[in-house]
Amino acid sequence: MTLKMTGTAASNGVGIAPVYIVDKPNLSFEKQRISDSSAEIERFKDALLAISDELKGIKEAAAEKLSKDELAIFDVHIEILNDPEMFNQVVTRIRSQRINAETAFEEVISRVIREFESMTGNKYMQERATDFASIRDQVLAKLEGKSLPNLQTLDHPVIVVAHMIGPSDTSQMNAKFVKGIVTEVGGRTSHAAIMARSLQIPAIVGCKGIAHQAKNGERAIVDGFSGTTIVEPTPNQVKHYQQIASQYAAERLEWAKLVDSPSLTKDGQQLTISANIGSSNDILAAVDNGADEIGLFRTEFLYMKSEHLPTEEEQLQAYKEAVESLGGRTLVVRTLDIGGDKPLTFMPLPHELNPFLGYRAIRISLDRPQMFRTQLRSLIRASQFGRINIMFPMITTLEELQAAKKIYYEERKKLRQDYPKIGANIKLGIMIEVPLAALYAERLAKEVDFFSIGTNDLIQYCFAADRGNASVSYLYQPLNPPFLKLIAHIIKSGHQHNTTVAMCGEMAGDRLALPLLMGMGLDEYSMSATSILRTRSMMKGLNIKECQQLYQRAVTECETATQVHDLVEKWLIAH
Repeated sequence: MTLKMTGTAASNGVGIAPVYIVDKPNLSFEKQRISDSSAEIERFKDALLAISDELKGIKEAAAEKLSKDELAIFDVHIEILNDPEMFNQVVTRIRSQRINAETAFEEVISRVIREFESMTGNKYMQERATDFASIRDQVLAKLEGKSLPNLQTLDHPVIVVAHMIGPSDTSQMNAKFVKGIVTEVGGRTSHAAIMARSLQIPAIVGCKGIAHQAKNGERAIVDGFSGTTIVEPTPNQVKHYQQIASQYAAERLEWAKLVDSPSLTKDGQQLTISANIGSSNDILAAVDNGADEIGLFRTEFLYMKSEHLPTEEEQLQAYKEAVESLGGRTLVVRTLDIGGDKPLTFMPLPHELNPFLGYRAIRISLDRPQMFRTQLRSLIRASQFGRINIMFPMITTLEELQAAKKIYYEERKKLRQDYPKIGANIKLGIMIEVPLAALYAERLAKEVDFFSIGTNDLIQYCFAADRGNASVSYLYQPLNPPFLKLIAHIIKSGHQHNTTVAMCGEMAGDRLALPLLMGMGLDEYSMSATSILRTRSMMKGLNIKECQQLYQRAVTECETATQVHDLVEKWLIAH
């Protein structure tokens, strides 16, 4: 009987092969009282060291097929294993309660997992729970003397189905045999998803119940475009997806030819397709995928990976490394976007019931000006080594923007005492992600060189729907006609004052949104690196005037997002 299930599309492509259930051993255990706490602590320490050594070995073995950024995922897991705070908490429990290592460790790491899972406002942080869950399984298996599945032993084509897959599992996969991945947990930013995209394996995450409902050996289809899994498909379904797979393979060969091509429309207008990145490690993938520039460099990850507030020199080195590796391309840097949903261990922030509406981003920077000044100084200094533009996140009012600019110009003036022309080529911009800023865009445009529309936040604020809450996910509607009109208003307002308008939210890489955004006159499209060549190819076949007509039809003939969706789908087929 055919079974159809859906999850989140995490890596493009189509895979067709028998199901291979990743069966993990039973890791349950009994709480035990121990007589020799020192011996138990040594047992726990030996387990951590053994797993750390194993991860280093796996990382070394995977060095040739994974990028620097993917390999860094192993360092994250090794850091968790070597975390002195976690180790001390477990040791304290073993000594004070005289309990076995399994019980003490489970208590400590389960609390950490729950903390990350509770960060519903931040999908990236919420998905870090899977990293700790992976470590939990590895440590418990080692303590219990059990073996976890080894995907290196696969010798035939399969669709890997599991509750959860860690980076160790993914790195051991051979794309020759692993035709698809489906997991019950995780999201697009989970490490398994990142590595699946790197290995170009179709993947779906968050497909609840799949590991229990599918059976080993059953034929399955993984549709990494829509997030659909079909177990025991019909012959017609198999034939349909084989055609999609062949078409996709041919398209990718054509897209690859556009790596060094300009981002041109069918009628010859040049636009910009950029990449969103979290660190300088992501730049190679962006350049390899033909990015015209880096449209969003999320600097918060530099802070989140540090155990202290990064110094001016530390930040300078990070920004210098990033811009120098771009070969003359522009690096657009977003100043610190941290808050209640993105905690820093070294900078406690107040607990908030709704962190997305609270103390975050530019609000923290203006409240802690010394920290803000340090970041701005490092960015201005880094501009000596390449083209750097700076944008301020979550600007709501004119006063906030003017206050941020005032601090920027004060620091530039100080630096110019020693370096007279430093920062001369820096352009200043803001993220438009708060509805009030969108409505006030015409006035704000007079103050800056560029806008970057952050649709992820702008959508959730406009629809009053937490983007991390599955219960209201139906309200994530970038194609809703009134929302499209708001985007058009921002673009028009910017252009009235010669302000360039970019977009760096998920909508920028949406194939259905592309012709509408082109019709509105959007200048720059910033997205994940893997979406760049597809977008450039699609852009090459679209005429601006026809896109303008499509946009007008969308906002005059349609009343719902579904109607716009259907209109654009039919229009694309006709074109």
